[in-house]
Amino acid sequence: MKLLRSTFVIGGFTAISRVLGFIREMLLAAALGAGPVAEAFVVAFRFPNLFRRFFAEGAFNSAYVPLYSRTLEGDGEAEARTFARDTLSVMIVVLAALTVLAQIFMPWIMRVIAPGFLDDPGLFGVAVLFTQITMPYLLLVSLTAMMGGTLNAHDRFALSAAAPIALNVIMVAVLLLAPDDPQTTGLWITIAVPVSGVVQAAMLYWGCRRSGIGLALRVPRLTPKVKRLIWLGVPGAIAGGVTQINIVISQLIATLQDGAVALLYFADRLYQLPLGVIGIAMGVALLPMLSKRLRAGDDAGAKDTLNRALEISMALTLPATAALIAMPGLLVEGLFQRGAFTAENAVATKLAVQAFAVGLPAFVLIKVFSPGFFAREDTATPMKFAAVSMVLNVVIGAAAFFWIREFAPDRGHVGLAGATALAGWVNAALLAVFLARRGGFSPDKRFFSALPGLVNAALVAGGVMAGLEFARPLIVEMALGSRLLAAILASAAGGIIYLVFALALRGLRVSELRNAFRRG
Repeated sequence: MKLLRSTFVIGGFTAISRVLGFIREMLLAAALGAGPVAEAFVVAFRFPNLFRRFFAEGAFNSAYVPLYSRTLEGDGEAEARTFARDTLSVMIVVLAALTVLAQIFMPWIMRVIAPGFLDDPGLFGVAVLFTQITMPYLLLVSLTAMMGGTLNAHDRFALSAAAPIALNVIMVAVLLLAPDDPQTTGLWITIAVPVSGVVQAAMLYWGCRRSGIGLALRVPRLTPKVKRLIWLGVPGAIAGGVTQINIVISQLIATLQDGAVALLYFADRLYQLPLGVIGIAMGVALLPMLSKRLRAGDDAGAKDTLNRALEISMALTLPATAALIAMPGLLVEGLFQRGAFTAENAVATKLAVQAFAVGLPAFVLIKVFSPGFFAREDTATPMKFAAVSMVLNVVIGAAAFFWIREFAPDRGHVGLAGATALAGWVNAALLAVFLARRGGFSPDKRFFSALPGLVNAALVAGGVMAGLEFARPLIVEMALGSRLLAAILASAAGGIIYLVFALALRGLRVSELRNAFRRG
């Protein structure tokens, strides 16, 4: 049950962060809508945030944690502390240089990541300025991830999971205080990004010192362990961040359709809630446990841990998937439709939400299966599968985008979302098949007995939620005219129905829930 407890801690803090993130997105949508300033901010926020995905959920969960754990257990705390200090020093030099170079060459980089902005010189200039301002976040949040990975290796998950809360608190405060002018609001919220990075890095540094992990700076040295980290970390970063890479590729193509970048961003925010709370939390908790079991020669225990991770993640992911597919209108309208975010924007966003939702179980499965390779210090294989996924996403996404626009000029973004979902399923399937072939994964009887009950419960709940979506005007009226309250009530109803049927169909067991809450 240690896996469940760790996931409970990480998922709890992640849920708080995601809820605050939704408040942030609601305020952002109301202030900027899907207009040009919103598009410039999305590009500026996503570019350094792409590297956060790499370091927080990719390289340092795939390479650094196993290497640090092995050094800690095999060579002692002093040697592990030296490795952490060497890693920190090299990271600061490399990422500081990368940040400065990106700021200098941003006008040329922007031509690559947002080619559609070239048709509007004003939008292009604002996007360049905003991205130059947000670039220091790359250095700060990468250092935060490194320190968080160190704490995770000591089975201290809470602070690293809580750090992103600072980002959302600061951005929500700025949005509440910002003036009505979209340009000024966009600038203020852009400046808030690196400021939050400073706060997050300070939080993790304090946490390391409090835990007795001294991280003093040293002269950067490419020691054998640091070289090994780089060798494993680069493919691990690509493999761990594949979903985010696919989203960035979709963003690149989306700049060719007015407003599509912002629409995809808000759709992405919806499915990122369950992905963050379930998939990423599970992956962070799972990797150190698998690494320790494999190091102890407990292959059977590692397989059992992976099966329980798969069972828990699907029990939580399937109802979220059903909700996003069955009632996207209630969710999008409730969360975003106010202020500058129009009813037309809501319709366009909900179609993308449904397309992304089809791939949600796959995105979570990637986070569950990848640690099975990373714990064995194999980051190359997931990287190869990530490359296949990226190529598939580019080819199918571009084809779907332009084909759909032939019939519906303002709906091309839906094809991009669908391609990302398909690419996710291909990646997840490849990981599962090859991990099974290597003897690292074999579904057990307990998982096979639980899965039908979970699937059927999700289908029943999805059917009920589809009915609520059909009766959306009535549901809003019953919620005293509040679209947000209607979305909350519909989600609660769907969740209760799923839980009842999952228990009745033995997809979940009362004893397991009781133990989970008691231990949590």
